[in-house]
Amino acid sequence: MDEQAAALLSIGRFGRLAGLSIGALRHYDELDVLRPAWTDPTTGYRYYRPAQLEDARLVARLRELEMPLEDIRLVLAADDPGERRRRLAAHRARIQARTDRLQHVLHHLSVAETSKEPIVSTPPKPPAIDPETRRALAVGLFNRTWELLETSDRTAAQDDEMIHAAHASRYHWGEVGEPFHLARGEWQCARVYSTLGRGEPALWHANRCLAILQANEGGIEDWDLPAAYEGLARASAVAGDRAGREAWIARATAALASIADPEDRRIVEADLATVP
Repeated sequence: MDEQAAALLSIGRFGRLAGLSIGALRHYDELDVLRPAWTDPTTGYRYYRPAQLEDARLVARLRELEMPLEDIRLVLAADDPGERRRRLAAHRARIQARTDRLQHVLHHLSVAETSKEPIVSTPPKPPAIDPETRRALAVGLFNRTWELLETSDRTAAQDDEMIHAAHASRYHWGEVGEPFHLARGEWQCARVYSTLGRGEPALWHANRCLAILQANEGGIEDWDLPAAYEGLARASAVAGDRAGREAWIARATAALASIADPEDRRIVEADLATVP
């Protein structure tokens, strides 16, 4: 055997150790998911380094978890552990969506099995709402949410109403609004959850607000980004992330200079002053 190949594992031995078939390894090579360390130019035999076993076993495990090969390739290529986690989280979300869909199907099959009524081919959809009505609902629900935020001694029922109103406003803006409407809706959802002391959803919506603004910087006001930083500072504080709180406050404070209107700047400054 060639001296170079002697220090490597043949495709058969490598496959047995990794729990992958020879056919699968050839397929992964062709798709640039898992390349052999060396391919004999005469025989075409593939050889692998022992150190590649960890990646091979990861591929096998992720295939068992039904991750698409392209996503597996990106997971293996990612040097940043955070990027790997994001890929895994995205796949988990797809599996969860499929699970929810199957549960929905199972429910309708159970109903059809026990019901004497004919099976309806398609469940009824919500009634159509014209754009002007949607805009009016989005604005009214946003204002109602703010009214509840400013209500002292809210009841548990009012807390529930505040959450649902904020989400409903964001939903209607999602149907008819511009990107800045969506971002401000996410900001308000984050504010609601921060006010209620719920760090995880507050951070989720604050991050969504910032992501929407960063993707649409040409169509936003000069106070939108500083307000998003304030929302992230508040959510971080509620989540117990003091370092994150300080970092976002610093970014928000630095961004205040970009706000041309003194009244807009004063509003964001006042919000920053109330971050716990």
